[in-house]
Amino acid sequence: MAKARPRHRVEPRQPPAPGSPGPAPRAAMRLNAREENERLILEAGESVFAELGFKGATTGAIAARAGLPKANVHYYFPSKDDLYRAVMARVLHRWLAAASSLDDSDDPEDALTRYITAKMELSRSMPLGSRIFASEIMRGAPAIADHLEGTLAHWVETRGAIVRRWIAEGKLAPIEPKTLFFLIWAATQHYADFATQIEVLNGGRPLDDDEFAETTRQLARTILRGVLA
Repeated sequence: MAKARPRHRVEPRQPPAPGSPGPAPRAAMRLNAREENERLILEAGESVFAELGFKGATTGAIAARAGLPKANVHYYFPSKDDLYRAVMARVLHRWLAAASSLDDSDDPEDALTRYITAKMELSRSMPLGSRIFASEIMRGAPAIADHLEGTLAHWVETRGAIVRRWIAEGKLAPIEPKTLFFLIWAATQHYADFATQIEVLNGGRPLDDDEFAETTRQLARTILRGVLA
């Protein structure tokens, strides 16, 4: 009679050693790596699109600027169009988020001062995005027409209602809300789009922190003097 084969013993699963990544940390590491790669690609795309324009930019140049293989760029963004739209969406999202003060303050002086300050900071921290946006608009906005007609139009309508309420309450002088928004956008984005001109007229150097802060205060004060009741 054949001998019974010994049953295979299943060893209990041992907990990971202290300091070693378990399944959850490994998943978090993969997520962090993905987020970091996307950040590198978007920042490189912003730089290359601003420098070479949409037609002149290539995914190869963007990959080289990001320090990643070209295949990585196409893994996250299958085409140059997809990457360009993602770069634009990143810029536009931050611009719209800068207007949160219009939603959480009922004081137009406070809300508009904070909005202007936030837009100036974005012009300083994301100048390339502003330049890409200006270039996109000048070529007829083919990549972001849906955003202009949808998201931005809704933003202008809802924030315009806030401006009209302030006017009705006697807090603001009568002004078409779009005129006010266009004024703020033109004035703040000037410091990104025309940075070279500003440097030349500032003795060949960019505005330092104190100069930029004072410029922001003066800009906000000048705009508010024209609209506060």
